[in-house]
Amino acid sequence: MKLPFRRSVLLVCVALAIPAVTATAATKTARFNVTATVDSDCTISASNLAFGNMGLLAENLDAVATITVTCTPTTPYAISLDEGDVPGSSVDARMMASGSSSMLFQIYRDAARTQVWGKTSGVDTAGGTGNGNAVELTLYGRIPAQAPPTVGSYIAQITATITY
Repeated sequence: MKLPFRRSVLLVCVALAIPAVTATAATKTARFNVTATVDSDCTISASNLAFGNMGLLAENLDAVATITVTCTPTTPYAISLDEGDVPGSSVDARMMASGSSSMLFQIYRDAARTQVWGKTSGVDTAGGTGNGNAVELTLYGRIPAQAPPTVGSYIAQITATITY
């Protein structure tokens, strides 16, 4: 019996002589990119150009409205206005209609009402470069003196287009 006891004592002594191994946590890392792409983008809205009530058109009648544009920073844009939806209208001679009657009007880019706002890029459009904030552009409308049109409510729908 002495032999097994000696082996037990020997094993105990060996176990006490070996330093205890401590388990340590290992860590590793990974890196990743976070990406996004901002594209050129714009929004456009417009208020109605309302001339109000009138009678005889013996003199010019003026009104204003606004177009609001918001574009991403550094995005160049141009705003054009078409001739409108009344048959026979052109950019140079816009018309409103009430039934079969029509009345001339015009939309300008300047307060002096000398620069017609049209649809030819670089010629009669308005524009700028976006900065991320809303920008208001004024529409200067005019109904010129003309033979009095028939009594009625006149309307035309103009389409404003932003190109960027």
